[in-house]
Amino acid sequence: MSEIFDVCVVGAGHAGCEAALACARLGLKTIIFTVSIDSIALMPCNPNIGGSSKGHLVREIDALGGEMGINIDKTFIQSKMLNKSKGPAVHSLRAQADKQEYSRSMRKVLENQDNLIVKQAEVTDLIIDEGKVTGVKIGSGLSYSAKAVVLCTGTYLKARCLCGEAINYTGPNGLQPANYLSDSLRAAGIELQRFKTGTPARMDKRTIDFSKMEEQFGDDRVIPFSFTTDPDTVQIEQDSCWLTYTNDKTHEIIRNNLDRSPIYAGVIEGTGPRYCPSIEDKVVKFSDKDRHQVFIEPEGRHTNEMYVGGMSSSLPEDVQVEMYHTVPGLENARIVRNAYAIEYDCIKPDQLKPTLEFKKVSGLFSAGQFNGSSGYEEAAAQGILAGINAAMHCLGKDCIILDRSNSYIGVLVDDLVTKDITEPYRMMTSRSEFRLLLRQDNADLRLTSIGHDVGLISRERYDHLIEKERLISEETDRVSTVYLGANERVNSFLRDHGSTPLISGSSLIELIKRPELTYDDLAPLDDDRPNLPLEVRDQVNINIKYDGYIKRQIRQVEQYKKTENKKIPESIDYSKVKSLRIEAVQKLTKFRPLSIGQASRISGVTPADISVLLVYLERFDHKQD
Repeated sequence: MSEIFDVCVVGAGHAGCEAALACARLGLKTIIFTVSIDSIALMPCNPNIGGSSKGHLVREIDALGGEMGINIDKTFIQSKMLNKSKGPAVHSLRAQADKQEYSRSMRKVLENQDNLIVKQAEVTDLIIDEGKVTGVKIGSGLSYSAKAVVLCTGTYLKARCLCGEAINYTGPNGLQPANYLSDSLRAAGIELQRFKTGTPARMDKRTIDFSKMEEQFGDDRVIPFSFTTDPDTVQIEQDSCWLTYTNDKTHEIIRNNLDRSPIYAGVIEGTGPRYCPSIEDKVVKFSDKDRHQVFIEPEGRHTNEMYVGGMSSSLPEDVQVEMYHTVPGLENARIVRNAYAIEYDCIKPDQLKPTLEFKKVSGLFSAGQFNGSSGYEEAAAQGILAGINAAMHCLGKDCIILDRSNSYIGVLVDDLVTKDITEPYRMMTSRSEFRLLLRQDNADLRLTSIGHDVGLISRERYDHLIEKERLISEETDRVSTVYLGANERVNSFLRDHGSTPLISGSSLIELIKRPELTYDDLAPLDDDRPNLPLEVRDQVNINIKYDGYIKRQIRQVEQYKKTENKKIPESIDYSKVKSLRIEAVQKLTKFRPLSIGQASRISGVTPADISVLLVYLERFDHKQD
């Protein structure tokens, strides 16, 4: 017996949800498999969405027509814009989620989406015929035929959780692992590796002394993640978080028990995340630090569970109790759920094309932590791209590639497919060379047209974008023609705002460029100013203030595009390119870059190798002519 679908999505975490919704909304008959219906959009670790650089990803997902931003806007309990003291390139939105509500809300969206079936079952095998995926098989033996399959298995493949000497062969939160698909993947020639991540303990709120901690509040005016959310609807009463610190006593307990940690006892095989280390790793690797931050965050409004951010661990339970009790405010705290580490199978992502399709298996796509990344946001970002491209594959259309110049998603995917990923990959603003252009505030201006072109963005929303672009352009032009005289009214205003008075007249645009003034600040001096939405005013202000830097980065993008547009034939035999170093031949053959730009970012390929390759391609092009 076999059911027929266009797309099968394996896994219903953050990547799987976005992939399945994208396919279904594009008209493809889609089925999504999960080991537990109750784990849809599960947040097994931190109870938040967004954060530094991750907020950019959520905004980009939304700009393409995804669901994560909409869902967190409905279910958050605190929201804060990070890095507001710095420039707009690194501003990032972060929201505390009500975990159960987030999962419940996303499940409702999936269950009510046309063209989408949700199925609780473990996928055990891929069905592949002559290098092309044709479906999947589940544990009961039933097969599902499909034109495309998207793998979003997260941390479930051959998963095991470790807490000291106790090892349980389960997925996150004690859920059923997926124990059979790994063998099917290897049989298909797909190379796997072993990664590790971890999570801290959860504490009973009633046993925490918050008087010894610093209370952390949300923003007075909440900015939504989704460009479609009415800002007035997210001005809610927010819950607090708290900040405390570890101390010398905490560190002493950890050092005295390192031999009982699976990480240092050699029990853990997988490589852990560099940028989200366990408390054991922090104490060992940063031995000069006498304390580390610990954030106490609510897991939801209808539970007393509190997340102990910054203290993930795989130490035994008795050591955890002793360790946590040294932290101010946690002296009498009761652990509801122990901290643990989790190991799982994932792929080496260099086996993927920039479309997130496997090079070896046509129609097989992959997204999320299964690709060697970490984080809910990185997973969802890959999920929507893989979902769109699986749909394009089924429809016989060209897949889309997001590049480093138009999105953080493009940076994320490019890094995954061109670098040797030997540890869980985490997105950071520093990874983007064009980050002044790729701000979280302009994600819609960068990507919504792409979402509209593929069919995920409605005509109404696209028309709103066009109108927004028009208003930004017209207002930027207008303020350049507004001149203010050096009169007492103007100079008194400038002095009141800590700005130098005028000696002669000045255009409004020149005043906006002053660091201490903004477009909104100058409204009282601008008698003919139109009534514009905040999203337009913000863009006018940023575009004017950073005009010189933006223009410089645009020129850098133009240079980047030249190398990206220089395509490399898929059939090229690098061993026949004379003067190319052996290491370069090996790396280029392994990664099969699509362009000179992509080739230049591969570790082990030097500028001299690129020069040799360019000369060869020039001769190749002449031969083709």
